[in-house]
Amino acid sequence: MTTPLATPLSPLETRVLGVLIEKELATPDYYPLTLNALVQGCNQKTSRSPVMEASDAEVQTALDGLKHHTLVMESYGASGRVLRYAHNLPKVLGVGQQVTALLAALMLRGPLTPGELRTACDRLYRFADISSVEAFLEEMAGRAAGALVVRLPRQPGSREHRWAQLLGGPAEAEPSSGVASAAGHAESISAGELASVKSQLVHLREEVGQLRAMVERLYRELGEES
Repeated sequence: MTTPLATPLSPLETRVLGVLIEKELATPDYYPLTLNALVQGCNQKTSRSPVMEASDAEVQTALDGLKHHTLVMESYGASGRVLRYAHNLPKVLGVGQQVTALLAALMLRGPLTPGELRTACDRLYRFADISSVEAFLEEMAGRAAGALVVRLPRQPGSREHRWAQLLGGPAEAEPSSGVASAAGHAESISAGELASVKSQLVHLREEVGQLRAMVERLYRELGEES
């Protein structure tokens, strides 16, 4: 498979690029972004997966990496005093606003179904319907210049496939939430609750033994009375 970039983006580079695209399309009055605004966007608690806690220095390093790919440009804006940053993704990849919006949603939120993507892109680009989203995803997956997305295997119980972006490298299918939660629950029991469970079993065995002894004694007393 041909890759869209010479080297994959790091998770934080992916997040920074996604934030720049999101803010340009959703809040153009505040774009380009200062370093401080970028850090806040990267560490946002909502509409982000995973949630991050990146420092100014880490975001600056990510910006330097994106500049190496020519995906980020610097400017001082109208004031000429504060350094600001803008993305250059459409020109680098040769894509339109629809594809740019879909990539931004996937970079910020992780793998999504076409229905989830349509909702996530609502403030970035208004897709007419899910079929339109699916058509663009198929086109992005089949690009001769390098696939931008990949369709992941369908999760158990799910009616739709999820899609993942490839700017950060090959995507791996995540375990279903049921499997993940079961694994996490098993780990918590084995680590912290196993001793308590064993203790409760011992007490239950003792109580069962006492009940059996009581029942046997009652049978003997009834037999003697009869």
